[in-house]
This record gives sequence, C-alpha cells and structure tokens, in this order.
Amino acid sequence: MDIKNVAHEGEQAIQRQAREGGPGWGSPMFGPEIPHGFVPFIRDQRMLVIAGTDNEGAIWSTIVDGPTGFAEAVDERTVVIDALPAPGDPLREAFHTERDIGVLALQPQTRRRIRMNGVARRDGNRLVMRTEQVLGNCPKYLQTRTVKQTVPGGAGPAVTGEELSEDQQRWIEGADTFFIASLSPEHGADSSHRGGMPGFVTVVSPRKIVWPDYTGNQFYMTLGNLHLDPAAGLLFLDWENGHTLQLTGQGRIDWDPASAQKYPRALRVVESAAPLVVAEAVPTMRLASRRVKTSSA
Repeated sequence: MDIKNVAHEGEQAIQRQAREGGPGWGSPMFGPEIPHGFVPFIRDQRMLVIAGTDNEGAIWSTIVDGPTGFAEAVDERTVVIDALPAPGDPLREAFHTERDIGVLALQPQTRRRIRMNGVARRDGNRLVMRTEQVLGNCPKYLQTRTVKQTVPGGAGPAVTGEELSEDQQRWIEGADTFFIASLSPEHGADSSHRGGMPGFVTVVSPRKIVWPDYTGNQFYMTLGNLHLDPAAGLLFLDWENGHTLQLTGQGRIDWDPASAQKYPRALRVVESAAPLVVAEAVPTMRLASRRVKTSSA
C-alpha cells in the first residue's frame, strides 16, 4: 500500500487542535523510495532504533546494532539489517511473519537522523525491510554523542515487572533522550525520539511518566498515531554501559495549558501510564556524550 496517498486522520486531528500544519502536511509529503543521499548514511550506521509489535500485539521500541555496514539499502525500497533484537528482547521473535516496522537511523555525533516505516520479515539472523515511508528529520532536541567502542559480551539477563523500581525511576528522571514507538492502523509503525535537558521526563508514580511536547516540524506523526491508537513503547538507553529500559503502555495527550506551564517552552504534555517494564543489557554502543542546547535547531 502506498501510504503517501492515504490521509492520516490522526495527524490532521492533532494539527487542527494545535492550529498548525494543514491538509497535505505530514505523512502525505513523503514517499516510499529511499533517496540516493540516504544510502551512505544508512550504511554508516552502527545502531538502529526499531518499533514493532510483539506476538501479543504490544508495541515496543528497541535497538539493533552491528559494525558499519550492518544495515544496507539494497534497492530504492529494500533495507537489509544484518542483526536481530537481543535474546530476551520483546521483539526478538516478532518478525518470523511479516509485520509493520518503524526504523530510526540516528547518528549521534552529527545529530542527523532519518525515519523509515514499512514492513519487515526475518530472514535467518537478519531483517529484510520493505519501505513505505522515508523521511529526514531536523536535529532539534538531539544530544551530540560520539561512539567510543562496542560493548562486548552480548545481551545480559532481562528483568521484567509491572512498575518502575526506584533505580529505574532515577534512570528516567536523569535521561536527556528517549525513543518512542507508535502505531497507526493505516500507516503502520513509527520510531521517533524525544529529547531535552536531563530531568525533562517526570516520573509521576511507579506506573506513570510524563514529558513535555515542544515545538517541532508540525507533522505530529507520533501524536497523530497516539490519537488513533494510544499504545506506545518507550526506550531509555544507558549510553555509558549499554543497558536498556523498555516500557510499553498507553499514551495520552494532555492539552491543558496549566499542565504545559510546568515545563518551559512546552506546548502540551504527554503521559504514558501502566507500563510493563523490561530492563536488560544489550550489545549496544558505549558512547561519550557532549550535550548541546536543546532549544536550538
């Protein structure tokens, strides 16, 4: 299906309420072909953040990684990812049958990123993706990081629960970045990110977190998906030690101006409630971080 020709009712609803954007703004602007300029960028990646649903239908955000070249655009609509989510990851077994996938290719050292949405299936120990939507994003709210080395030793044990521990709450409240997976019935899965200064995410309770929504490109792809389907998967990375913290739950957009006033420059806030928690160590990148002003583009 060519989703470029399918109206995204969620995006349009959010744009109308925000009094931004307009007809044709957002998903209809982007086609399924991978621009030639994106091909070397994809090949240069050492990690990708993917969005998808597990076999029970819950949506998750997770990471796959490998040496430079582990992801390759082999034609204008096909990306081969020579990696799978780590053993124990909720999406490890997800792609034995073809299903929706969202992929975020992010280069932390340059703050450049592209998003690819489509379908994927497992082919041995790799994923083969057919793109339906490809777009570049601006570097707003991204922190600059440089890759130091790959963490050896593979994945560690996963610890699951139905509420956040005190350590996990501190982890979230100290984060400057997290990734979010969302899903639209007509446009499939999407993988995106949210960023700010450390402390921009608030833990309201062991089962509820809140974060501000700042000005952006006015596409509202993530919020548009949440408008249609509140399911959301969140991923927090421990950039120094390679651990992940994954949440899946229900997202809700809070349009009350009083809620937004608690966060400087926020237009609205978003909450995720009643998460199932998965914490695990994965063979991701060990990164040295250098923060930049998140209000700049």
